[in-house]
Amino acid sequence: MKCPFCGNTDTQVIDSRVSEDGASIRRRRRCLTCEKRFTTFENADVRMPQVVKSGGHRAEFDVEKVRTSFLRALHKRPVSTTLVDESIDRICHRLLQLGEREVSSRQIGEMVMAELARLDKVAYVRFASVYRSFEDISEFSEAIKEIETKQH
Repeated sequence: MKCPFCGNTDTQVIDSRVSEDGASIRRRRRCLTCEKRFTTFENADVRMPQVVKSGGHRAEFDVEKVRTSFLRALHKRPVSTTLVDESIDRICHRLLQLGEREVSSRQIGEMVMAELARLDKVAYVRFASVYRSFEDISEFSEAIKEIETKQH
């Protein structure tokens, strides 16, 4: 680790501590040349997979697009922001657990539908109607039957 004061690369770790949330390690270091002390933090470098759209082009994963999908489906529904945030966190965690460099937008849509089914049945049907491009009332009926069977 390069000393931020003198630029020397010869430093020594004096103390290491795991952060309260367990997501990083704080290290106290001492430069062996100028004797000054400084702190560094070590974090895991994880990247969300690229999203492969239905047309084949790729885009960066954007958690705000997922959040917007939830908020549109849940518009004027009695679901707390905390529950929405937890659902989005579960989706992000699942995507990371896949360990893939790319994931289809369809997979993400299915994850959103599964979370909406847990949160609010009306929001699930709203999202499904747009996501699956419903064209007539029978498709709404099928979605409602699908959600009813998942409940039992």
